[in-house]
Amino acid sequence: MTHLQTSDRFAQNVREALADANLQAALRGARGNFIAKRARAAAMVPEFDAIRDAARDMKNATLADLDLWLEHYERKVTEAGGVVHWAESAEDARAIVLDICRKAGARTVNKGKTMISEECGINDWLERNGIRPVETDLGEYIIQLRGETPSHIIAPAVHVTVPQVREEFRKAHADLPPDRDLEGLDTLLTEARRVLRRKYFEAEVGITGANMLIAETGQSVIVTNEGNGDLSQSLPRVHIVLASIEKVVPTLEDASTVLRLLARSATGQEMSVYTTFSSGPRRRDDPDGPEEYHVVLLDNGRSNMVGGPFQDMLRCIRCGACMNHCPVYQTIGGHAYGWVYPGPMGAVLTPALTGIEKSRDLPNASTFCGRCEEVCPMRIPLPGMMRHWRAQEFERRLTPGAVRWGLGAWTWLAEHPRLYRAATRAAALALRAMARGGRLRRLPLGRGWTAHRDFPAPEGDTFMARYARGERPPARQAAAPPPGAQAQDGARP
Repeated sequence: MTHLQTSDRFAQNVREALADANLQAALRGARGNFIAKRARAAAMVPEFDAIRDAARDMKNATLADLDLWLEHYERKVTEAGGVVHWAESAEDARAIVLDICRKAGARTVNKGKTMISEECGINDWLERNGIRPVETDLGEYIIQLRGETPSHIIAPAVHVTVPQVREEFRKAHADLPPDRDLEGLDTLLTEARRVLRRKYFEAEVGITGANMLIAETGQSVIVTNEGNGDLSQSLPRVHIVLASIEKVVPTLEDASTVLRLLARSATGQEMSVYTTFSSGPRRRDDPDGPEEYHVVLLDNGRSNMVGGPFQDMLRCIRCGACMNHCPVYQTIGGHAYGWVYPGPMGAVLTPALTGIEKSRDLPNASTFCGRCEEVCPMRIPLPGMMRHWRAQEFERRLTPGAVRWGLGAWTWLAEHPRLYRAATRAAALALRAMARGGRLRRLPLGRGWTAHRDFPAPEGDTFMARYARGERPPARQAAAPPPGAQAQDGARP
């Protein structure tokens, strides 16, 4: 698997992403699809915002007593015959998983989609120790063949085009006829299903993630659209659940609240095709299921976030809505972010888990348009937390020297109002003089901007100059309602 570096490689990753024609074609194809579906799904539920509020409040209350809920969850899992393992770090999680696999005599492990396994590097670790992991989610399977990591939380292969998938299948499935027809999407899907079907019966161990852990019942919950998660956990003799500690919710009712938000925010569905609750190993009268049930709870820095300025990030339910609506992610894709979690949520979570020293570029990869916070089902204030990381970066003197000098110069200038007004007025006049057709193709100290777009020249005088002359903007008028429109309950006509 390819693991990029976030700090010293981010700028290079971005340049490579912008120059990658296949990637740009894939991103253009996906752009807007998630957005439109999410908007339609949310609009169909009049109480959608109220559900968001309820889920936020529930999660905040859970985080306030996180240790107690985790202990309650462990008791319930144990009562059902399962085993809970506590992993403080990714290294601990890898060691626990390997020990379970070795005791089971595993040579092959089937895996459902799990971002925690990516965070811990489970695939590489198992392969180095002689155990073959097989991704059973179609998107994950495709990127495994390509030797890549996911570029999106819910659509890991969103960056891959159909011709690239076709090429990978022909290389990986060399035992199939070379002249077979792989032109249609249905033929690719059928081939993947047939190949993976054999893998389900070969694995001794199945690994899945968990969208939620329910303290009331000791159950783990996964949501999928392919059914691969169910097969990965029910057919092997051993089932391992990998989950981070903040995934716990108190009750089944709380879980149902989150489920009403999750699929609508992620894929625009009312519910995922499969929503599976797992509880312990197979019982005497059960027709199928694992003989052993293990839950590996990963901390990896999350407990340090509790009670701090980034605790709100622990409400994240991994729906991907923030990255679907982010203009930066839509342009560069997920791999440019360099680690497991891309987009706005990654720009906050990655520094919290790896340190701002290793990921200082990520909180700066934002336009601060606010769309991520607007659509987040758990109402996570992502822009505010990115600003907090930027402040920490500056305070620790991690910001490049040129940026620090520029901010210092601007601060000094802003503290001298007359000089500031004169300088900005002179700059506006100079930029207008340099412009051609009202646009600037090259901008001093702004090559990063004008390398990919023209900069609009200032129009007219500065705001302060116009204000000093007594000019005021026209008062805003409310738009008239369309003919026949009725006022909503509680809304002003």
